Amino acid sequence: MKIGDQVQNLGLRVIAIQVIAFILLGLLGARLYYLQIVKGDYYSERAESQRVRFIPIPAPRGAILDRNGKLLVDSRPTYNVVLSNEPLKKINVNDRIEEYSRGLDLDHQFVIERLNLIRQQNEFEALVLKENADMKDIAWVESHSLEFPELRVELQPQRFYPHGTTLAHVLGYVGEISPAQLKDPDYQEKGFRPGDIIGKGGLEQYYDEYLRGRPGYRKVLVDSKGRVQSELEVVRPQSGQDMVTTIDLDIQLRAEKQLAESVTKRGTITAMDPNNGELLAMASAPSFDPNVFVQASSRPEGRKQIAAYWQDEKRPLINRAIQGRYPPGSTWKIPESLAGLQQGAITVERSNLVCGGGIKIGNKFTRCMGSHGSPPLSYAITKSCDGYYYRLALKMGIEGVIKMVEDFGYDKRSGIDVPNEKVPTTPKSMMAYVLKKEGKWSDIRTVYSGIGQDTVDVTPISMLRAVAAVGMRGKMYVPHFLREFKPIAAIGTEGEHDYFPARPSLSFQHPEPKILEATPEQWDVVIKGMWGVVQGGGTAGSIRIPDFDIAGKTGTAQVAELGKDVGDKKDHAWFVSFAPAYKPEIAVVALIENVGFGGSHAAPAVKGVYESYRVARGYVPAPTADDKAE
Repeated sequence: MKIGDQVQNLGLRVIAIQVIAFILLGLLGARLYYLQIVKGDYYSERAESQRVRFIPIPAPRGAILDRNGKLLVDSRPTYNVVLSNEPLKKINVNDRIEEYSRGLDLDHQFVIERLNLIRQQNEFEALVLKENADMKDIAWVESHSLEFPELRVELQPQRFYPHGTTLAHVLGYVGEISPAQLKDPDYQEKGFRPGDIIGKGGLEQYYDEYLRGRPGYRKVLVDSKGRVQSELEVVRPQSGQDMVTTIDLDIQLRAEKQLAESVTKRGTITAMDPNNGELLAMASAPSFDPNVFVQASSRPEGRKQIAAYWQDEKRPLINRAIQGRYPPGSTWKIPESLAGLQQGAITVERSNLVCGGGIKIGNKFTRCMGSHGSPPLSYAITKSCDGYYYRLALKMGIEGVIKMVEDFGYDKRSGIDVPNEKVPTTPKSMMAYVLKKEGKWSDIRTVYSGIGQDTVDVTPISMLRAVAAVGMRGKMYVPHFLREFKPIAAIGTEGEHDYFPARPSLSFQHPEPKILEATPEQWDVVIKGMWGVVQGGGTAGSIRIPDFDIAGKTGTAQVAELGKDVGDKKDHAWFVSFAPAYKPEIAVVALIENVGFGGSHAAPAVKGVYESYRVARGYVPAPTADDKAE
């Protein structure tokens, strides 16, 4: 009986074992099906990526040239120390901070930032740890290749600005895309990745899409530590398009020289061809060296220099031509003169208004710098009669002043092809604030608006565009730097994965000017007054150039009350102009900060630019060494 029970129990046990084995085999089979069939492609790709890597080959950015083919910006080959993410997954990265900082002479905080950034990226991403590595850096990386397999040295293109601080505000610089930009949908749509280099200001930023090339890659076989064993495939990059600008480097250098020789060495000089809006020069002082941002941002001394630029009270990173806003002073009288004629406040035949040595509004007397009787318009421009324009503004009314602002485009950006342009402040934009604060717009504010003070702050580029339009008798062009992008040939084989299509040439796309309506006689009387400023005994007679008539207007812009206008509160000096007066080829504006009278400081600076222009265009021979010696 006991033997039978044992045999019966044994059978049950065998059945139970078989059932358990079947269940386990079923689970194993299901798991194998999931891994091999459902997730097969995923794990196959992951296994492949464990041994095959795609190493990006950066594309050189397009060069930037002046209108005569002189090099302004280029890319040059340099060695970079690159940090790979995969080996870092197996170690404590905090152990690397001191070693990297000491071995590669890197700023301690910079190393921490790079390690934190790469740890947030995908497993096989890489970032540049140090640009422009020298032989000492390369030797250190190679000698520590077993200890630090995450480091490698690569030859990559680096942006180079051969003229240093010259044209820095126009050109901008390049830098690594920021974490904030990587989260921006606009950048995400373009496929940017951590470590990508993009334009940061100036033409580099505005035309980044064209200057930036299309990167290629190397497909390589690596070992378990991520070290390259062999090269499987190379897809060549396509370089960016070369940009020909409207800049004339010789004129630019003269403009920068004039600013460097000014009393405060702060201001801007901009020159433009009024016939098409092409900018020949744009100098802003003080300036900065874009090479510091490109080559030295990882080194302690470089980061200190960058910090110093940001903290400098003289604001060297500001492009004063498009971002500086200043009271225009008497230069405002040029668009106001035309507006007064257009609106019928005065006529060509009857343009006389009383000077009176100034004007009294309520119990406040606002003076003129002279006593000019009852001058006609052209004489009022030539002698810069404030009393005339106090009364002209009152005759126009604040509505007329606002219409002038709209007609000449002071209520919007000029459209220049560099980023971060500021919009001028005008009575139009200030109206709501004044009404809320004071309950009404007073006559005294209208009087002040007549001489470009109080509620008026303009950018130099907005003044240049407006005054150039006067010279062109109503044709107001968009100021721009782009002349042409050179075409780039296709790379690779069409239809294959290594193919980059050709990129065609491109020129500036806004050639049609805005038209300001006025009669020939109205243009004549305004231009006659501007001609007299230099040629007819006006406020800038000292800059007269034989056989080259300049039409201009000086301006002295008050920034503080009388008695307090000293030092950094001293008046700004303006001069706006075009030449030759009756058939303009070039228009130039100068704004020198806190130096005093426009006729004494800004006008002579502009004269130097005109002299350089005449030499460049063959009007006069360039001075020889013997001439300079004499």
